[in-house]
Amino acid sequence: MNTQRWKMVVEYDGQPFHGWQRQPDNEMTVQGIIEKALVGFCQQPIPIQCAGRTDAGVHARGQVFHVDLPIRARDLSGFETMKAINAHMHPQPIAILSAEKVAPDFHARYHAVNKLYTYRILRRSGPPTTEAGRMWHHRRDLDVDAMRKAALHLMGTHDFTTFRDTECQAKSPIKTLDRLDIETKDWGYGATEILVHVEGRSFLHHQVRNMVGSLSYVGDGKWQPDDMKTALEARDRREGGPTAPAEGLCLVRVDY
Repeated sequence: MNTQRWKMVVEYDGQPFHGWQRQPDNEMTVQGIIEKALVGFCQQPIPIQCAGRTDAGVHARGQVFHVDLPIRARDLSGFETMKAINAHMHPQPIAILSAEKVAPDFHARYHAVNKLYTYRILRRSGPPTTEAGRMWHHRRDLDVDAMRKAALHLMGTHDFTTFRDTECQAKSPIKTLDRLDIETKDWGYGATEILVHVEGRSFLHHQVRNMVGSLSYVGDGKWQPDDMKTALEARDRREGGPTAPAEGLCLVRVDY
């Protein structure tokens, strides 16, 4: 069977899903829903490969996957292909945003050179309503300037064992953090949204959420900014802060 490799960008709300990866017990996952839609589109099972798996509850605005689709008698455009697959996924909160033909050796994971994640925190007394499930609700004030000072200790290439999930399967804990910016937005009525933007080529399991949890300790005053350096150098998960909730995290973009 002749096939064409496609690169597709997909957006999804992670709330209803047990993460990206297909599960053997038929739990609902993003990969499972897309592959089911491909069966409807192609009348045969076709596996897909993403740039990086996301956990249960984590969102994406720019996840990327590749797939080898059978070549049809009538050549479909990227727009037609995207539209057809989206129709098979309705009403699940998943949408293909773009579809383009790529070389047969393109790989969504191994060819990625950069990923941007954003973690959202809402600092106010009342819980989020229109944004429920898409941000971490933090009732107490957070010292953002102190968090920014602490973030500087994480920049560059380090052994990130302290911020690595104990079940992480990565071969090495050495990763390079190219960006860790903390932005604030005034929501009015005394509320502030805090956005933590993190960029790098690849990340350990739960690395971003564990770093954000540790930054929250600094913002709360439980740690001083230099305590982040101490935790990093300990190379021990027990010396790090908590794992921030999944719903605040979003994979924004993957670069090639």
